[in-house]
Amino acid sequence: MPGRQARVITAAQLDTLLQHVRGRRDSARSRVIILLSHRAGLRAAEIAKLEWGMLLDPTGRVSQSIALENRIAKKGSGRRIPLHPDLRRALVALQRGRPQSGPVIRSRRGGHMRPNSLVCWFKAIYREVGFDGCSSHSGRRTFITQAARLIPQAGGSLRDVQILAGHRSLVTTERYIDGDSASQRKLVILM
Repeated sequence: MPGRQARVITAAQLDTLLQHVRGRRDSARSRVIILLSHRAGLRAAEIAKLEWGMLLDPTGRVSQSIALENRIAKKGSGRRIPLHPDLRRALVALQRGRPQSGPVIRSRRGGHMRPNSLVCWFKAIYREVGFDGCSSHSGRRTFITQAARLIPQAGGSLRDVQILAGHRSLVTTERYIDGDSASQRKLVILM
């Protein structure tokens, strides 16, 4: 990835971001957009193209995972992503009183949002809360970094993180992972 990478944000910063959108007219939609990025690692284009059919079980309820189809994923990298409980609750709230088909994130005109519109939306929301260096990719980088740090506790490997991210190469996944200087200091002391 040439150039500067999107900044990874902390849990406290994510809370600040979610609090910021709480009073907005479109707060349920805004919350889902943020959580699809930070808790599922979706790209802006995947969020824009996500449809209810990829989220609902046969009874019409929000499923336990996202069945991201190849047709909306970058390079056809469809995948199944388990839903974080916060994201699932936000999706259930968003689903109330809305159509059970079509786009999850609708534009103000009712159709799919365009990927570039979501990129601009993220840029504006991060600017509003004063998070410099953040972009639509910050949530994805945060998700991948956190997954990589926690995967040993789950009994998995970086290959599992790679699959969740929808990357063809582990090298690509590794580029997303942000280092932690505190962990590096602890590691050196343990040696």
